[in-house]
Order: sequence, then C-alpha cells, then structure tokens
Amino acid sequence: MALSRSEAEREAAIMLKSFEGRHEKLQAFLLSRFDHVSEHLITDRPLNRCERLLIGAYFTLEYSLEAAALFNPSIVRHPDQSGLEKGSMRFLLSLRATGEGHISSIVFRTGVINRQGGIALDQPSPFVAAADVHANPSYDKHLFERKLVEMGLLSRLAQRLMDQLPDFFSFEKLTELTNQALRSDRLANIDSAHILEGVLSLARANYELSFDTGDDCSERAIFPTSPTERRGIEDARFVAFEEDGQTTYYATYSAYDGQLVFPQLLETKDFTQFKISTLNGPEVANKGMALFPRKLGDSYAMLSRQDGENIYLMYSDQLHFWYEKHILMRPTYPWEFVQIGNCGSPIETEAGWLVLTHGVGPMRRYTIGAILLDLNDPSQVIGRLREPLLEPTQEEREGYVPNVVYSCGSLIHADKLIIPYAMSDQSTSFATVSVEELLKELKANPLERYS
Repeated sequence: MALSRSEAEREAAIMLKSFEGRHEKLQAFLLSRFDHVSEHLITDRPLNRCERLLIGAYFTLEYSLEAAALFNPSIVRHPDQSGLEKGSMRFLLSLRATGEGHISSIVFRTGVINRQGGIALDQPSPFVAAADVHANPSYDKHLFERKLVEMGLLSRLAQRLMDQLPDFFSFEKLTELTNQALRSDRLANIDSAHILEGVLSLARANYELSFDTGDDCSERAIFPTSPTERRGIEDARFVAFEEDGQTTYYATYSAYDGQLVFPQLLETKDFTQFKISTLNGPEVANKGMALFPRKLGDSYAMLSRQDGENIYLMYSDQLHFWYEKHILMRPTYPWEFVQIGNCGSPIETEAGWLVLTHGVGPMRRYTIGAILLDLNDPSQVIGRLREPLLEPTQEEREGYVPNVVYSCGSLIHADKLIIPYAMSDQSTSFATVSVEELLKELKANPLERYS
C-alpha cells in the first residue's frame, strides 16, 4: 500500500510479463486471490486493477504439480467415444502427481487404443485449470452423526449441535451454529474448540468440485482441499460402475493429513463435475480399497487391505458405509511374503473376476501378480499366478522408491489386458498382456487353497 500508483503499475506489468505466458486466466485468478485477502487491507483507499493484481500476486505461489513424480495410474474407458476408427477406444488415465513438499494430487491424461491394442497418448496441455470448490449443498444429519460416532466426536456438545439442525442441513447453517457455540463463554474451552473444529472438518471432507467444460482434460487437477487431505491425495482407483443402464465413475483414494490416512470416495459422470465423500464404517481403514464395477445381487462389493498385509472382500448395502470384511487371500509365495494388495478394481470376464495384485518381497521389491475370482461368488479364488506377471526391469528399478512396479487399475480392449503401471514411484509406462493366455494360465492353477 506504500507504493505509489505508478510504482504499483510498473511492478504489475513486470510480474505479468514474467508469468502470464505460463498460465491461462492468470489475471482472473490473481483478482480472485486479492478478494480472498482484501479484508486485511489497512485502508479503504480504492485500488485500481493493477494494484489489485499485484497484491493478489504477492499472496500467490506457483506450484509444479508433477515436479517429483507422475505415477500410480488407473485407466477407464472415456465417456466420449465419438470420432474414432472402428475397433478403437478412447481412454482416460488418472495419475498421482507429486510436487514440492511431497504433496500429491490427481491429474489426467487421455489417449486411444486401436483395434490391434496399440496405445497412443494425447499431447497434454502445459497449463493447469483451477477447480471451483463448493460445500455440499446438503448434509444428511443421520449419516453425519454416524460418522461423528466413528471419529469419537459425538460428545454432549456435538450432540447439542446436531439437535439444533434439521434432517438435511447446509454447511452455512452448520458453521453458523458452530460459531455461536464457540462464542459462548460456557463452551469456550480447548476441548470444546477441538470437538467443534472436528465437526467442521468432517463437513469440509465432503465437498464438490467443478471445472470449465472447455478445459482440456489434462489441465484438470484435483488438488488437496479438505483438512483431511492437506498432505496429499494418493492412489485413486477409478472404476466405471454400471447400474440401471447408467455409468458412474467412482474412485477410492487415500486422503492424508500428515498423520492419518482417510479413505475417501470420488464420484463423477463426466470428469468435469466431481463429488467427494468420506467412506464410513468400522472396516474403512488403511489404503488400497477397490470397488467392483457393479453390484453383486443387492450389494456393493469392494476389495480392501485393512491390516496392511492381506486382501479382504467386503459387501455392503450402502456405498458409503462398510461394516464387515472377510479374508480373501494371504501372502503365499516368496515374492509377496511381506504384503499383498490389489492393483485396482476387479475386471469382469466370462471366466471370472480378473484381479491384478501387488506383492512385496525381499528388499521391498514390488511386483504385480494376478488372481481369478468366481463370477458368482468372488470369495472363491479359482486361479492364482505362482510367479509375478510383471516385475521391474533393470531400467525401471531406480526412482523415488526403487524396485517397484505398481498399478491402480487396468482394462481390457482388443483381447488384451492394458496395464498402466508406475516405475519406482517416479514415472509411468504401459504393458499389454494377451487376455486369453493370462486366463489360461490362471485356470491351470484352480484348486489350491489359498486362504
């Protein structure tokens, strides 16, 4: 504010010349950033556009989303299949991007697989599009209270707060009542403040994102937004979920706040509008949850790894609440003695549910295996590779975490299993496998008792 108007205009011009070519819609973003901090101005003197741009720039950091790594991919069929040659398929690839401070976000790439199984990636945009973040339009009080119980936050204070809310309430109403409670002398103590902040954090963990439909898909980045995500969004496992003739894309991912992992669920139909929700229930724990692509009977089904060692199978009549788990398989072969988990959602084939797994062996070496589950009863493992399907080559062993190949989701096209995979937690490649040969090998090992 001490700069003269001409000095501010000169500095703003220097700043824009240096950065405007690196970002789309930069001026609109900086003006928005100014609005975020304008309440802290020390005078009511009117400011011109250049002054507001400059102040916005002083409170903005340029961040490189993918500077450290671009890895742990998941692939699904793109919702837009127009304009393709016969037998080709457009795909959408999600990746975990890691930048400064080891903060992870979700980014996207697109491409086409031709009828021979050849893969061509589209050239990504050099820009990043910021999402508009919105609180959920409405929260279900009954479900909200159940999650507070799980988190140990439904104290007498929180219950009084809930009692003042209608069956469906807005974030604004919750914030209003929380602020009233904090202002009350009777309630103003450290424990009360902790409880009320926890209530608001839960609400913030359920939110919505929207991108401009004109943005290139590779420009859309889902960056940590809620308090539970402040240290990163990790390992999204996308699946095209079919129900009543409609396709909804879900992704389970791990939100990390620096101390605890919070399994979350992302939902979209078009990859421009996203809804983020908490996953709930006593069996929502640890990483690596992967949803089946359709209901099994009347139940949702999911693979999980609550104990960090074994693969479990879960069923639920509610997508957001999970109460039971059953052991599906344990480490059996030397290349998976330390830990096994899934490499994405099960893939439906005529022979059964095809599931790629990861195994951790000596020297923390990650490899990718495969199992086959009974189509009608996925609790039955009817085939399992005795040796890894994919292991790191010499060129793939060096990276942020060496000796690792890892995937968060594959698909089948042109009679080939398309496996995008991460190389040592740094970069990403593709492998293709004959589905016929893989299923033949799996069915050749049908009867051993693995769990």
